[in-house]
Amino acid sequence: MLKHQNDDSKRKYGWVDKWAKMTGERARIDAKVNNTYIIYDKDGTLVKEYPNGEIVPFHNVGES
Repeated sequence: MLKHQNDDSKRKYGWVDKWAKMTGERARIDAKVNNTYIIYDKDGTLVKEYPNGEIVPFHNVGES
């Protein structure tokens, strides 16, 4: 039987971890090129990360 699972991870779908990391890295690159920010969950709260590395809490009130 062929083994498709990555030995680095004990999860059934270990490739998902690598894919998620690559997606996040790509989002940072796109934000830098387009001078925008990315939004993600950090310790249970949403934050905005700007291309200069600044991280601020995300507040949806009044933003488009």
